[in-house]
Amino acid sequence: MIQINKKPDFSKGLLPAIIQDYYSKNVLMLGYMNEESFQLTLKEEVVTFFSRSKNRLWKKGETSGNFLNAISVDIDCDADTILIKAIPEGPTCHTGTDTCFGEFKNTSTDLGFLEKTIQDRKNNPSESSYTNSLLQKGINKVAQKVGEEAVELVIEAKDDNDDLFLNEGADLMYHYLVLLAAKGFELNDVISVLREREKN
Repeated sequence: MIQINKKPDFSKGLLPAIIQDYYSKNVLMLGYMNEESFQLTLKEEVVTFFSRSKNRLWKKGETSGNFLNAISVDIDCDADTILIKAIPEGPTCHTGTDTCFGEFKNTSTDLGFLEKTIQDRKNNPSESSYTNSLLQKGINKVAQKVGEEAVELVIEAKDDNDDLFLNEGADLMYHYLVLLAAKGFELNDVISVLREREKN
């Protein structure tokens, strides 16, 4: 069950709930919650609103399958607005866009989906998972694979086969993310370092 920093004040009725993408930080949508939908969201870790048009609880994605998996919940200083960071399963808006504000995530740099999968393999071992088998071999093997993939990328960079070059780049990125997970870090930790460097 998700823990919260304070209790929201539902004494005046429904409260606005802002849904933010856990990885990209894009605002996905705005909905409304009553106490029941709020508690259900905390318990099930799937965003549930109170629909004003349907006049009932409404689990986002109950029809489309595009659920919002809640990761964290924060309440603002006046306890009258809810901020939920979530991982969406597919487009958030019924129109097919990633957000209800017409924005599209920059999918070329959004690696949250892959980090989530790697972390899931780390937390829930599976004999059929390559990621899990690699992690079980230890940090030295994971680091070695990163080195091997880097060399292969350099070799392909000197040739003219764009497909092989991009595939080696994908292999290197994947193994680097596995190494970060093995060390207990996320890509955001590296991005923070780069942002600090940019200030200098």
